[in-house]
Amino acid sequence: MFKRLFRNNPALEAGRALFTAAVEQARRETFYARLGVPDTLDGRFEMVTLHVYLLMRRLKAEDALQLKGARNASQCLLDAMFQNMDDTLREMGVGDLSVARKIRKLAENFYGRVEAYENAFAADDPTAAIADALSRNVFEREAAPQGPALSAYVEAAARALADQQAARIAGGIVFFPAPEHEAAGSEASDDGASEKGAIEQ
Repeated sequence: MFKRLFRNNPALEAGRALFTAAVEQARRETFYARLGVPDTLDGRFEMVTLHVYLLMRRLKAEDALQLKGARNASQCLLDAMFQNMDDTLREMGVGDLSVARKIRKLAENFYGRVEAYENAFAADDPTAAIADALSRNVFEREAAPQGPALSAYVEAAARALADQQAARIAGGIVFFPAPEHEAAGSEASDDGASEKGAIEQ
């Protein structure tokens, strides 16, 4: 039944593939071991959110909007992320009523991040603005020393996505740049964070 559904709606399969790519990139050890992202549920939630946002941003670019499937793929990507949150919460033993409440809170967090990153990319000095947004959201502090290195990666990832054909991304085929070169000279941080994320990687 599900195979037939995906065959009839390629956007569903593309959205799932894009979410898988976002999760795999968000799991890369360099983010945690060398760029100082907290290796916690919070940190993993923030990195998945960041990469899903970057994909959604690319699918809303001018050339992507000309494609019939870009908007559907973006929506299916978002649906796949929230389904993952729902599944993870239930696997953790959270009851139905609590799942709904927690998903609403996570959705608020996600859209808050989207707004912050959108504003940062549109700022007069996007590099500094992205670093500030990452400091607040990922590192939970103002002007975190790890912010500039992660900001450099985010800008490199945005450029790499822009260089890829929108049609391929809308079809679920995408790659992210390696974060290792952005980690050169950066110091890992042991800063922790309270657990507010629900995506268990």
